[in-house]
Amino acid sequence: MANEEQKPAGAATNGNGTKAALNVLAQYVKDLSFESPSAPNSLRGRDKAPGIAINVNVNANPLSEKEYDVTLTLTAKASFEKDVLFNVELIYGGVFRIEGFPQEHMLPLLFIECPRLLFPFARQIIAEATRNGGFPPLMLDPIDFAQMFQQKLAEDQAKAKVQVS
Repeated sequence: MANEEQKPAGAATNGNGTKAALNVLAQYVKDLSFESPSAPNSLRGRDKAPGIAINVNVNANPLSEKEYDVTLTLTAKASFEKDVLFNVELIYGGVFRIEGFPQEHMLPLLFIECPRLLFPFARQIIAEATRNGGFPPLMLDPIDFAQMFQQKLAEDQAKAKVQVS
């Protein structure tokens, strides 16, 4: 055990002996919006829970050969009958340095691993925004980014088949 090499977090060795690394260089709020259009009436107690619609989107753009900007867009709209109680939108981003991974691993890293690292921070911001708006904090359930990625690939392949036909 004494001759095992210590690797930094996020580092792995790929087949050719070079170290693969995924590092978070920065995290930031790009856009945050909270609206409660019918306040203060929207704040009164109700006997039923409101309906909440949640939407999630991930985008990734290269900044350089090894650095990428990944943004996680979360929207949540709570409504009761025909009234909108609140609408919150957050675009939360991170700058990641990714090096040493095979090319075929890049899309899963950018669209699964990077948003997975950003999500807990974005979730906390959404919870605080709704609490500060006078509502109970909205605690988003964990998101399966791998399943989202697979679904997006399947949709893209279906669109490609339709265009070829």
